[in-house]
Amino acid sequence: MRLDELLRALPPATRAKLPKPLQNFKVATRSWLVQLYYADPLLHYEVVTLGLKRGQLEIGLHFESRNAATNEQLLAGFARHLFEIKAELGEGFEAEMWDRGWTKVYETFPMETFDEAYIDRVATRLAQVIVFMQPILDELTSNQ
Repeated sequence: MRLDELLRALPPATRAKLPKPLQNFKVATRSWLVQLYYADPLLHYEVVTLGLKRGQLEIGLHFESRNAATNEQLLAGFARHLFEIKAELGEGFEAEMWDRGWTKVYETFPMETFDEAYIDRVATRLAQVIVFMQPILDELTSNQ
């Protein structure tokens, strides 16, 4: 299986692992990433390769609003929850500034053979991330 096939397989596999209220996400794909989002496509969950040589995927919540202040506010809001995030999802999660005024909360996930078992592991992890982080995102964006 190729990377683009893996990334196309993730949305339906993830949807099946989410509680009903979180299954209605929308999807944007490219050959190197997949984005899942609810209200705003610029605030999305993303699975992206960090390069086949590095052997890592990034799984995270990206804030890519055209307004850098919005991205910084969301990052600050998630930073206040970082201890909870790490306690629930693991110590590998980070919250940081990124490129072009964008920010993100993410972890890296090892790449393995792209097969059905791997799709299941990545989809399970992505579903865990969404279930825990979406209520925080909803709370932070309801105040904007």
